[in-house]
Amino acid sequence: MKIQLFCKNLDSYIEVEGGTTLGEIADSLSGRLTFRPICCRVNNKTEALGFPVYTPKLIEFQPRTEGSGPRVYTRSLCMMLYRAVCAVLPGTGLRIEHSLAHGYYCRLEGYDYVAPETVAALKEKIRDLQIADLPFEDRQGLTHEVIKIFEEQGLESKVRLLRTSRELYTRYTVLDGVSDSYYGALAPSTGHMDVFDLLPYKQGFLLMSFDPADPARPSQYVAQDKMYKAFTEYIRFNSITGVRNVGELNESVLHHESSSLINVTEALHEKALAHISDDIKERYDKGGARIVLISGPSSSGKTTTTKRLAIQLMTNFLKPQMISLDDYFVDRDKTPRDFTGDYDYESLYALDLVRFNADLTAILAGEEVELPSYNFEKGTREYKGKKLRLEEGSILLIEGIHGLNPKLTDSIPEDKKYRIYVSALTTLQIDDHNWVPTTDNRLLRRIIRDYKYRGTSAEETIRRWPSVRRGEEKWIFPYQENADAMFNSSLIFELGVMKDYAENILRAVPSDIPEYAEAYRLRKFLSYFLPIDLSRVPSTSLLREFLGGSSFRY
Repeated sequence: MKIQLFCKNLDSYIEVEGGTTLGEIADSLSGRLTFRPICCRVNNKTEALGFPVYTPKLIEFQPRTEGSGPRVYTRSLCMMLYRAVCAVLPGTGLRIEHSLAHGYYCRLEGYDYVAPETVAALKEKIRDLQIADLPFEDRQGLTHEVIKIFEEQGLESKVRLLRTSRELYTRYTVLDGVSDSYYGALAPSTGHMDVFDLLPYKQGFLLMSFDPADPARPSQYVAQDKMYKAFTEYIRFNSITGVRNVGELNESVLHHESSSLINVTEALHEKALAHISDDIKERYDKGGARIVLISGPSSSGKTTTTKRLAIQLMTNFLKPQMISLDDYFVDRDKTPRDFTGDYDYESLYALDLVRFNADLTAILAGEEVELPSYNFEKGTREYKGKKLRLEEGSILLIEGIHGLNPKLTDSIPEDKKYRIYVSALTTLQIDDHNWVPTTDNRLLRRIIRDYKYRGTSAEETIRRWPSVRRGEEKWIFPYQENADAMFNSSLIFELGVMKDYAENILRAVPSDIPEYAEAYRLRKFLSYFLPIDLSRVPSTSLLREFLGGSSFRY
């Protein structure tokens, strides 16, 4: 039976036989497509190229560099790495823990140190797999049968997840006789992954995908030792709580242990802020740290972190006073624009740096300064008589995304500044081979907050997210290692709490728009979590900034 497909890449209809796979369709269009597809969006939902088409569809093939392509490429590399570990080090467990240093940090179970020659052997095996161009075989089986397969391979974290997901059937992938599972499409074959690298790093190694700026070469290593330390501390905490992955989190819910987990996790936040407060106090007493700059990417929880830190500083007999960088935005008609023509609010130069530095200098000199307020409706800065003067024992807290950028406060002596980087450095894993991206955690926070407090739909938040991410890559992430302290604002339990709220909002995204692909992916991601009742979360929790019910005023 012939069916009609509308191909967005060609802006025209094509006719194919029912049951033809997307890969076969891509091959038939090889002379008309300007790139080699790695996946395809079908009715705005990402599918692997092995997906067969039986009814009329809207299709859009995607290269590895755009849309869903980078995720598909990285997932496929991860499975190739797992296959390499099985071949080079039989019986050794692999943990792909989180993104770091422009790569993905990996550990081998039982290894406190991975020798360079071992990393080289793994890299050589991945290259052999790539040259062999082996297929990623997509399969489906009864969940209890898939559990048995994973048990035989020693994939305990996947077994835990499947036992708590309560699904009748489970999809999995086979590569060269080895089974694995990923929460999204993979490439059709290993030949697609021709750009990668493995680098020895700390106790493990880094898996490097292609460089977004130059896809012909691997990503270039960037030192992130402070970030590594922050991740490592939380991974250790996860091990102590016995919740290292989603399966173990779900088990805590099923065993009615989530309240205890919430209390312990919140206590860890409080302890971390107390430690930072003590460090600030010590520097303050020595004549420094008169200004605390609190920075971090979107939806990292900077505002609540600032308010909770202020309480801790008061217990150290300091008087915190606060300034928001948002009040120093230039008038909207002077705001720089990004390459799409949209206002670039993430740009450092969306702020009036001259006025800001003049005010800070005067405040540190003991002068009284009238502070501005930014009217977001009118897009103008206003003065309403709000004045500030630092008294004896006062300390100034400044919250905003550019706090770690040296150009923000270049007129202020370095010893007078204390910098804090705040981000949701998620250490919870879906399973040993699938991590929870920190960007997904923050995006879900923002979707809920924007919908609840700003009347913004999920589709609009998703649409703007790439612009936000570009701003973070340019204006925030390059400066994160400048921090004197890093505060990990993630909470082990938060995705379980956000699950129902986010899913309801995401379901409203129409299927006939491009943003549906991301909304569907996030819903699929959240489906692995069992829900946790928000009423168990204390009113002082950072999570309340996004879900409501906070005892702080925003």
